[in-house]
Amino acid sequence: MQVRDRERLDGGRERLTVVPENVDDLWHLQYVLEPGDRVAGDTTRRIQRNDDKMRDTGGEREPMWVALAVEDIEFHRFANRLRVGGEIVACSREDQLGFQHTLNVEERDELSIEKYWKPDQERRLEEAEEATENPDVAIATVEEGRAHVHSVAQYGTEERATITGSTGKNEDAQDRTALFSELTDILRRLDVDAIILAGPGFTKQDAYKYVENEAPEVAEQITMVDTASVGDRGVHEVLKRGAVADVQQETRIETEAEAIDELTRRIAEGAKAAYGPDEVEKAAEFGAIERLLVLDDRLRKERGPDGEWAVDIDDLVRTAEQKGGEVTVFSSEFPPGQQLSNLGGIAALLRYRVQ
Repeated sequence: MQVRDRERLDGGRERLTVVPENVDDLWHLQYVLEPGDRVAGDTTRRIQRNDDKMRDTGGEREPMWVALAVEDIEFHRFANRLRVGGEIVACSREDQLGFQHTLNVEERDELSIEKYWKPDQERRLEEAEEATENPDVAIATVEEGRAHVHSVAQYGTEERATITGSTGKNEDAQDRTALFSELTDILRRLDVDAIILAGPGFTKQDAYKYVENEAPEVAEQITMVDTASVGDRGVHEVLKRGAVADVQQETRIETEAEAIDELTRRIAEGAKAAYGPDEVEKAAEFGAIERLLVLDDRLRKERGPDGEWAVDIDDLVRTAEQKGGEVTVFSSEFPPGQQLSNLGGIAALLRYRVQ
């Protein structure tokens, strides 16, 4: 993410100009923007005129600049697009003021954002700026008869391919070679800087030797890691062990995986932990929060009059930080975030137990 111009405005609002550089940045912006913000950028809009010919064609799309009062935000991961809808409050064509419009924000599109910036939103932009320099990583997990390939992104991991073959002691060597061959072809096509090859037993070593013979340029990118599982569980093991951090100094999802594991361990032991909005609010008031864990979806939904919680999410975050607690915002796209959702969407690692 590139953050360009910053301008302080009257009333405590601030205007930033940002340029998302990849789909991760679009995902970040989904949680930075909220209803009531003002965003502006270049777009096209279908213009209706009062002549029959233009009405027959449904109008022509014309390029223009618009500013919207934000009403809704949708991240379309598979379209690599963020849709921001709202009323046009400023425009290069005055006759379009007051109409509804949707800005389709894609990679490399410049976007101006005017809002009251909250601390967690500022941090998210900082994370997006820092992550621009991180190398792209893929995780391949393999065992006898099957292999999986996942890409690693800040919004979570995404399964890119699943390969299945024969299994069991009598597996034909030709089938095994076919599995390795298909895996090699997939890895060769990936546009990444590093590959982690993981799995149980010796199958991954055999797979690596095959890749080394057939695609030495791919083998140079590979680091091997032992895991007990493959697929999603294997990926989670890789993240827990910090293997991705060896090639990326720090990733969001590794931090989340470590934190949720520590939380579930403490809950199981009846140790220093709290979960659910009421328990967490109580812990915050006592200054007991060491680290606040909150789901990005819940953080956004609880802002404004339509929230389900009786607590004010911004007050809770502010209180935790003022009393020395750290805040980790979890992605709802990744399994640790799903685990946190099952615990109410908010939890805390505590300095001491609160009765």
